Amino acid sequence: MMIKRTFLLLPLVMVAMLTGCATTEPYNYDALLAAKPRSILVVPPLNESLEVNASYIDLSTLSRPLAEKGYYVFPVAVIESFMKENGLPTPDEMNQVPLDKLHENTGADAVLYTRISDWGQKYTLLDSSTVVISHVKLVDARTGALLWDADASAVQSGSGNSGGLLEALVAAAITQIIGDMTDMTPSVARLANAQAINNTQRGLLNGPYAPPQHPQ
Repeated sequence: MMIKRTFLLLPLVMVAMLTGCATTEPYNYDALLAAKPRSILVVPPLNESLEVNASYIDLSTLSRPLAEKGYYVFPVAVIESFMKENGLPTPDEMNQVPLDKLHENTGADAVLYTRISDWGQKYTLLDSSTVVISHVKLVDARTGALLWDADASAVQSGSGNSGGLLEALVAAAITQIIGDMTDMTPSVARLANAQAINNTQRGLLNGPYAPPQHPQ
């Protein structure tokens, strides 16, 4: 009887194990809660894509979602100009500045770093899409501890044509012509960063200047 009962329990144990493996681990916010940063300095993103303008386009989309989460964000144009005036003309060089120097010169509590891995419009025979993929991380400017990080990505399809082959080819050609004249990456980057920062499971926690949450 004991043997039969054991065999009956085995499938339940296996299901529980598989369910446990599939469960997403909650993000560990201990470092962020302990540091309690009030201000964030955004370093121009490190660009590993083939699009030369990706760094500064992405930079222009980061301040707003961070400020809306309740943090003071140093004006990115002022910080960029300050770094250039001090002999750092490119984002690659700006990303090499030691944290203690950034904290000493600006007083920032935390620094946001971004690494862009893919960026731009992708064309195929029948379709096109605008892709933005990056990784963001928030680091304590005083200790170097990682406070928060996330992947930021978004893809916007260019056609979505559901007709025949000829219609699809024409639509793809028109989309490419329009795409050459209209850069969609700013809006896609804005979406990618906003989704990463505001993600309900592992987004950035609200800062000290966030508006109070009123109960529904």
